[in-house]
Amino acid sequence: MLVWSRPGRIVLWLLFALIFGVLFLAPLAVILLSSLADQWNGVLPNGLTTEHYTDVVRGSAWNSVKASLITGFLASALALVSGTWAALSLRLQGHALKRLLGLLFFIPSAVPSVSVGLGLLVAFSHPPLLLNGTVAIVMIAHFVLISAFTFGNVSAGLARLSPDFEQVASSLGARPAYRLWHVTLPLLAPYLVAAFGLSFALSMGELGATVMVYPPGWVTLPVSIFSLTDRGDIFAGAALTMILVAATLVLLLGLERITARATGS
Repeated sequence: MLVWSRPGRIVLWLLFALIFGVLFLAPLAVILLSSLADQWNGVLPNGLTTEHYTDVVRGSAWNSVKASLITGFLASALALVSGTWAALSLRLQGHALKRLLGLLFFIPSAVPSVSVGLGLLVAFSHPPLLLNGTVAIVMIAHFVLISAFTFGNVSAGLARLSPDFEQVASSLGARPAYRLWHVTLPLLAPYLVAAFGLSFALSMGELGATVMVYPPGWVTLPVSIFSLTDRGDIFAGAALTMILVAATLVLLLGLERITARATGS
């Protein structure tokens, strides 16, 4: 319900600021202060230092940054290709079959990620396809968990796409492949970029399945953060958390600029 009175709008804005500050800004501020804290025995840190960030960059934790970025990019790219392919294919099917196959795509997102990791661990720990202890099983786990969101984004874009452009291209003699590459995909570009950004953000923060299947030498950022905090090294875990937030935010902002250029806004 819309609030038209000025006092009512002020109250709503204050309520929004309170909820946003307590639920979103305050936890992030505490993590930021923890990553810079020398010691923390009171309400605020006793002193500030960048030593935790230096230790992260110089230590093995930097390998976690590379592992997360590589895993996120590869899994998101694969999810984008498969999700786009599936959405384009299902568009040509009947309504009942389209709903059924679309539902199958979303099943992994309805299952707890730990269960997905356990299932992959059991399925690929025996011949003929032995992937346990390899980087490939981490990629597969991330792909399974994020592909549904890519499919959903592209399907939403196709539903909003007017068929007139493709029909005009067909009437002018455009072949299906030409129509796909020069008409359909350019019109879907903002949705494709958004799907990739969402998939990458989800992959960067994935923990449940990864902690079940990751091999030695391929420890992602969330797993490293969990390990550090589990050992009681809260400050180093906070520093690694801020690096995770910064890396994800930089990429999402870059993708947003690409989307803005593609749409001409």
